Amino acid sequence: MLATADMLYLTGQPLGFAALEAIGAGTRRPVACEIGMGRIGTARHVVTERLASGLPIYGANTGVGSMKDKLWTADDLVEFNNSLVKAHHFGTGEPFSLPIVRKAMAIRVNTALGGYSGCSPELIDAFLGLLEKDVVPVVRRHGSMGCADIGLMGQVAAVLTGEGEAWYGGERLPAAEALRRAGLQPYSMQPRDALAALSVNAISHAAAANVVREAAKAIRNLMVTGVLSSLALGASADPWRVAARLSAHGEALAGRWFEAQAASGHWPTPSAIHDPLSLRMTAQVFGACLDTLMNAAERIVEATAQSDDNPVVMDDHVMASGGSLPLSTTLYVEAAQTGFAHLARNVLNRCVLLSNGVRRNLPVNLVAPGEAATGFGPLLKLAVELYMRIQSLAVPISAQSIVVAGGLEEEATFLPLIVERMESQVRDLRQLAALEAMLSAQAVDLAGDSVEGVAAIAYERTRAVSPFYRKDRPLSAEIEALDRDLASPEALSAFLAAAPMADFDVFFALKP
Repeated sequence: MLATADMLYLTGQPLGFAALEAIGAGTRRPVACEIGMGRIGTARHVVTERLASGLPIYGANTGVGSMKDKLWTADDLVEFNNSLVKAHHFGTGEPFSLPIVRKAMAIRVNTALGGYSGCSPELIDAFLGLLEKDVVPVVRRHGSMGCADIGLMGQVAAVLTGEGEAWYGGERLPAAEALRRAGLQPYSMQPRDALAALSVNAISHAAAANVVREAAKAIRNLMVTGVLSSLALGASADPWRVAARLSAHGEALAGRWFEAQAASGHWPTPSAIHDPLSLRMTAQVFGACLDTLMNAAERIVEATAQSDDNPVVMDDHVMASGGSLPLSTTLYVEAAQTGFAHLARNVLNRCVLLSNGVRRNLPVNLVAPGEAATGFGPLLKLAVELYMRIQSLAVPISAQSIVVAGGLEEEATFLPLIVERMESQVRDLRQLAALEAMLSAQAVDLAGDSVEGVAAIAYERTRAVSPFYRKDRPLSAEIEALDRDLASPEALSAFLAAAPMADFDVFFALKP
């Protein structure tokens, strides 16, 4: 095959965030490497030999779940495998975004290229055909316990066979029509193909990759607004210098970053001998968030190359597997969620300090001198609610007990639900950043500070949306507009250019 610039070769090795983003955006077309396809063919030969001998293979010539002991005859296998796909098209709710579904299909192909799935090469070609023609299945997001995305990937597998719905050319169409317009034929599932197409965690891992990257963006924004508020509060930069030299991992990284911003321009004389913990321990709070998020992200990247099929082909044998339980990934994601709760509390505490009139002689509620106004006091009620939303979503749910399928399936992770909860946390963290920026800009103006570096960028963007607060005014639309602006690609690009955190930014592919 002649390689072209838009191709991205899948080899069975982990897919980093840059590759996943290119696949999700449709700017790179996934292609399977020949060596990986050879491994698939070798494993497939083991499966076909076992099937020919009449020996049972779970989900290929037997039923699944509580019907595992039902053995189908050779004449029934094709019908059973195609029916299995239909039986697992039961997802409901709002659909996942098209980029997430594209990433999921690429992850399914990539994990199969390790040679453990036992699926047919034709199934992989069918997946790649959807990606090449950009036929994107409509995948409703509710339908997975987080122990193989049966109800989610079932919607992808159904489209392969001409069932369900898909996006093509900007239209949401019946799958058969989408395939026809794209010049593709419905795929007939061969034995083992159906379960290989639907009983994996590819949607969960794609959605998790998406949300942790969005979280990385939100944290980078909050670091910027944290610098701006620390400046406005006259925080001492000494604890950041200490963290940069005496701490490790995320704390040191955050300490170095904050220290660099304080040193890059005018920094006010510290306004207290000993700062409150929300200022003094900024590096520790952000550092823990960086650590937990990186741990989760690294585990997700690893998962893009790990077979989570059941069964698998190993050493010329078909073996039962427990790989469909992505528990370590889930626990790392949940740890990051707890980190977000600490970060939200840290932001809230700085917002309170900005408004309560105890730092740098700033007026209560940041009311301009001589003005009869209520000021920003009521705004803190929104900040408190946002914090509580983020904190409430940090409670782990993966250990909740559930028993289905005749008692056979009593372990689950609920990873898709956890991802959905993290999406809400990220949304609320972004709005907290907008509130912190709004309060900080007011405090900077009242104190007459000179703002430079990345803090100046945040200040100027804030003031372009939210002018100096003199008379009481409605703030709802203003907050939402500032939220959108600070979360925009343009703002992120400006922040990263002015205050890079190279390894972190590159890992998450945050720079264009």
